[in-house]
Amino acid sequence: MTPAPEAEARQQIDRLLEQAGWQVQDAGAAHIHAACGVAIREFPLPGYGFADYLLYIDGRAAGVIEAKKVGTTLTGVEVQSARYTQGLPFGLPRWHNPLPFCYESTGVETRFTNGLDPEPRSRNVFAFHRPKNLAKWLDAALASDGVASDLGGASLAAETLPQTFLARLQKMPELKIEGLWPAQITAIANLEGSLKKNRPRSLIQMATGSGKTFTSISAIYRLIKFGGARRVLFLVDRANLGRQTLKEFQQYVSPYNNFKFTEEYIVQHLSSNRMDRTARVCICTIQRLYSMLKGRELPDDLDEESVAELGAACCAPTGGIFGEPEPIEYNPDFPIEDFDIIVTDECHRSIYNLWRQVLEYFDAYLIGLTATPSKQTFGFFNKNLVMEYGHPQAVADGVNVNYDVYRIRTQIGEAGGKVEAGYYVDKRDRETRAVRWEQLDDDFQYDAKQLDRDVVAVDQIRTVVRAFRDKLFTEIFPGRTWVPKTLIFAKDDSHAEDIVKIVREEFGKGNDFAQKITYRTTGDTPENLIKAFRTSPMPRIAVTVDMIATGTDIKAVECVFFMRMVKSRAYFEQMKGRGVRIINDNDLQAVTPDAISKDHFVIVDAVGVCEQDQTDSLPMERKKNVGFEKLLQAVAFGNCEIDVISSVAARLSRMEKKLTPQEQKQVQELTGGKSLKALTVDLVAALEPDRHIAAAQKASGQQEPDAKQIRQAAAQILGAAARPLCNPDLRALLFAIKQKNEQIIDTVSLDAVIFSGFTEEKAKGVVESFEQFIEENKDEITALQVLYSKPFKQRLRFADVQELAEKLVAQVEQLRIYQTHPLGWEKRLPDELWAAYQKLEAGKVRGAAANHILTDLVSLVRFAMHQENELVPFPEKVQVNFRAWVEQQQAGGRRFTAEQRKWLEMIRDHIAANLQIETDDFDYAPFAQEGGIGRVWQVFGDDLNRILEELNQTLAA
Repeated sequence: MTPAPEAEARQQIDRLLEQAGWQVQDAGAAHIHAACGVAIREFPLPGYGFADYLLYIDGRAAGVIEAKKVGTTLTGVEVQSARYTQGLPFGLPRWHNPLPFCYESTGVETRFTNGLDPEPRSRNVFAFHRPKNLAKWLDAALASDGVASDLGGASLAAETLPQTFLARLQKMPELKIEGLWPAQITAIANLEGSLKKNRPRSLIQMATGSGKTFTSISAIYRLIKFGGARRVLFLVDRANLGRQTLKEFQQYVSPYNNFKFTEEYIVQHLSSNRMDRTARVCICTIQRLYSMLKGRELPDDLDEESVAELGAACCAPTGGIFGEPEPIEYNPDFPIEDFDIIVTDECHRSIYNLWRQVLEYFDAYLIGLTATPSKQTFGFFNKNLVMEYGHPQAVADGVNVNYDVYRIRTQIGEAGGKVEAGYYVDKRDRETRAVRWEQLDDDFQYDAKQLDRDVVAVDQIRTVVRAFRDKLFTEIFPGRTWVPKTLIFAKDDSHAEDIVKIVREEFGKGNDFAQKITYRTTGDTPENLIKAFRTSPMPRIAVTVDMIATGTDIKAVECVFFMRMVKSRAYFEQMKGRGVRIINDNDLQAVTPDAISKDHFVIVDAVGVCEQDQTDSLPMERKKNVGFEKLLQAVAFGNCEIDVISSVAARLSRMEKKLTPQEQKQVQELTGGKSLKALTVDLVAALEPDRHIAAAQKASGQQEPDAKQIRQAAAQILGAAARPLCNPDLRALLFAIKQKNEQIIDTVSLDAVIFSGFTEEKAKGVVESFEQFIEENKDEITALQVLYSKPFKQRLRFADVQELAEKLVAQVEQLRIYQTHPLGWEKRLPDELWAAYQKLEAGKVRGAAANHILTDLVSLVRFAMHQENELVPFPEKVQVNFRAWVEQQQAGGRRFTAEQRKWLEMIRDHIAANLQIETDDFDYAPFAQEGGIGRVWQVFGDDLNRILEELNQTLAA
């Protein structure tokens, strides 16, 4: 006999309760102490009827379940079940009056109300909560107000004011804003405001590079410390982003007590299916969490791939890529209340198909992070956008850099090609890459869309790379000699392989110059390759398919090169975002020595990807061929076109990074106290279309103003924002600053060298002033004190030489050096001084044509003090001392292996650039790439400290 619909629902409810750890009993055979959680069927409530299930926890009544047949809409049942929570007969033990927990369920759909919350509101839950966890909630909520957890009398908790997570959110302390950008402050405040209102889903949209992860960690810290969140799940797109996120948690320092996050709370990065239940934060890929809920192990390679690329690869039992996504069922090992908060990074990727099931499995608040929300993203998060911070605002605030687009077109790239019958062509197997020859019987014609998938036109790739190479130092990054850190996006692994090979050939460089970083890379882990690309001078060019397309933080990238088309707007924005991150000048110069600062990046577009409709953000610079002075003049005459204002804002944003404190003060005096950054922010804000529409609605009194009314409103808003630029004195100042920071490049006139070098009179003045400076400061500057002491009282440190350089920079006029230098004064001084001595004492000076480094100041000072008869570059002197030391060791019977010799040469080069070496230095490049401190100890053993001491003493002497 087929059970009635409600009876069938109860069978399913019984099963769900038992899975969650409840013991289901009939009223006539009830034993409330038989288990932590007991669910009694058909419990009589005099005057109220029968509760379908009365829930006991640790021997006390805690809630009810109202069962309904499948298809019943459950919010209409809440009044009935709420009455049952108040109907428990007098004298029966209870946790609270009314009973705190209330469920309505069909066995397919379940809603839950926590009556301990302020303004209790029902919500959908995947299954029932475990009784042991509900007991913990009750202990925390009721005991916090002085009611002991073991009281058993009727209604003894009725007068309390319970403290739940939601209740604690209402009393969060004031946010400490030190170290936060304005956008991050707004995002955290708005998120906490949303959670206080019990909004189940919140969406944070912040431009790539504007600190989404740091923002979320700051919010998570507060939610744990002050809100009492028990555990937070941080979902990432793929495993390498999880490792990156873990590092950010490890580096986060609390503004409330100066402890690091991981010193206060355990943070686990899940690399297996075992969860540490003492961890307060779990970092995990969504595909691993899916596999955990399904009770399956996840292959490591699938954890490394993006969810967008996986499809159903990790879903079907066979692992087949065409398997249908399986629905998730309740897993007792992972109760639905495991997490209070779920933060999902790159959430525009994680709300589709099976991934959505993972997010909706847990009874937790959902917080989405993305730079590129889609319509479906907005829908999933109930249009609760708590923060909207786009690329233009981030540029104006100085937390992103803007970009230019450099387009490369080729005939084959635009129109395809044709191979006539009779010619031989290579045919390459896609998987093995084995090549065979075949003669064409018929003409073979292909279009541009087939390139690098069905057809590889080697000369097309070569032509694009060659054009990039030829224009790189003249048009794309004029004046540079180092190839900027460049990220090339290829169509697939095979295409990436072809690009790497051709890049190396066309630039005439070795393997370390260009590297492929894809999931098929072998020999080293992709993570190590990404780390080298981020922190080391080599490689200069990385070629990838999608591994570095999203999330990966490589701040030094100055060129994003598209050799593949991208149809997804969100994906394109993410890929483009690899170039927007800011970086301080010193960190940039550590990997790209001839860079001055990163004030923009360049998209090299070889496929027309920027000409498609998918991108939401356009370059702010729209009038590149119009001079800055003419743009300012146009604004002064009342031109408020969007392209004009946007271009002015872009140029002011770049200029702001180069202002001296005196120039900043001058700007503020002419704007009534407004900084150049604030002026730029106002201009960018005035470009927002939503502001134009809102102003037009207000002015016209119409909900849908016409285009003319919107244009008039826009003109008023833009005009008000640009009004400070109507001041001629401000325009004159800005133009003067621009001229100082910008050179006109003449590519028309031809020139020839008729003389190069200092005049003798100029050289004499420079040398005399330098030696006078040394004499006057020999007792004041540490480096001079050390160099004057014979024997040395202390060892000279690199910081001492930096101090000397800074003091010299402050005296450039005294040194009679007036010209500018693209690398800054600290790097220019050795060149200028060396050239002066070369002019006056050529026979005593070696290495005049070399690019000198900061430690060459040691050689210059020693020569000026007449301690040495020859002026020799410091690295060259270190090299001589090193050879002598090695010969001395060999004479004493010591022989070095090839690996030891390699390490010794790296140590020598480090001392040449830094004056000394310490054991901590082995944690960084180039030592880290060879195994770091662990390996060098293995290579030299107990002799290491003695060797380092000797080399520090001998090489810099």
